[in-house]
Amino acid sequence: MINLPLLKSDLNKLKNAKQAKLLSRFFKTGKGEYGEGDIFIGLTVPQSRKMAIKYKHLSLKEVEQLLSSKIHEYRLIALLLLVHNYKNNEEKRKEIYNFYLKNTRNINNWDLVDLSSHKIVGDFLSDKDKSVLYKLAKSKNIWERRIAIISTANFIQQGRFTDTLEISKMLLNDKHDLIHKAVGWMLREVGKKDKVVLENFLKRHYKSMPRTMLRYSIEKFSEKERKRYLKGEI
Repeated sequence: MINLPLLKSDLNKLKNAKQAKLLSRFFKTGKGEYGEGDIFIGLTVPQSRKMAIKYKHLSLKEVEQLLSSKIHEYRLIALLLLVHNYKNNEEKRKEIYNFYLKNTRNINNWDLVDLSSHKIVGDFLSDKDKSVLYKLAKSKNIWERRIAIISTANFIQQGRFTDTLEISKMLLNDKHDLIHKAVGWMLREVGKKDKVVLENFLKRHYKSMPRTMLRYSIEKFSEKERKRYLKGEI
């Protein structure tokens, strides 16, 4: 029988102390850093994906236990499991979406957000009212703000940019570098689909954008164009 104790037993066999140490540094788990207190056991993302699929039949109660763990990979596997089940079970999508939003306090590092939010929240809201994203964008919680902007990746892929641009405007004055990077990334994705739309946004806002956000958003521009934006010569 597939259950949570068996999953934890499997994960214990995959522990890698050396990799765990590297991940702890990479995800800034030191005192005062954004990932303070996060614990790693050293799994790779492919290993986590494999475990998520193997244990896809866990109940939401068991998934919630995983997602409440201090161990980063447990939370990642919980989210990858949700993504898998959301994609493959249309009848469960609303339930998984609601569960996701109920548990945002535990979706608390950038990789956890980036590997799940657009595939669950973004997909579910694709043809629905998106006011929840604007509420998340105003949150005091950095990860909820990141969920708000990264979820719009789903809309960008469909050639719909309004929500990305509006939420980007809301986050222009955000104080956190991880939000600057996320917004810049989504703006860059908009530019891949329609460069004119991105250029129009940048002409209005590039002078007030955080430097990191601007650099990320113009990454695919020519060197000449990038220099003009960075020098304020547009």
